[in-house]
Amino acid sequence: MANHKSAIKRIRQADARRLRNRYVAKTTRNAVKRLREVADKEEATKLYPSVCSMLDKLAKKNVIHKNKAGNLKSKLAAHVRAL
Repeated sequence: MANHKSAIKRIRQADARRLRNRYVAKTTRNAVKRLREVADKEEATKLYPSVCSMLDKLAKKNVIHKNKAGNLKSKLAAHVRAL
């Protein structure tokens, strides 16, 4: 167990951030899966900007790597175009 007040606070902060990061990452993964399952081009075109925005936010906060976000966006854009 930590002996300093600042170390105890850091542990609390790290736990809160970890939970928040897990939540937003899982929510984004579910949104990506939903977009991949969509067969209607109109609906996919509507969903695509929101999913891209979620990926950009994760990359900005360093939850995922920026190249991973770019790769996912590129693949999703190809999927939407192919519909």
